[in-house]
Amino acid sequence: MINLRRLALQGTELAQACTATIRTKLLKIGAAVLRNTRRVRVLLASAHPMKHVVLAAAQALSP
Repeated sequence: MINLRRLALQGTELAQACTATIRTKLLKIGAAVLRNTRRVRVLLASAHPMKHVVLAAAQALSP
């Protein structure tokens, strides 16, 4: 969780948040996971209030 905050959440509103806050706001989100042979897609609700933070963290962690 500390590495997630250090690597992916720099420059966001959760950059200084505690572990419990990050877990509640980012990781406990209802999502649909679609998996096939080449990729895994995570479908989030379009009305999620912290959507921009989730997208920024995913882009920062992608290769």
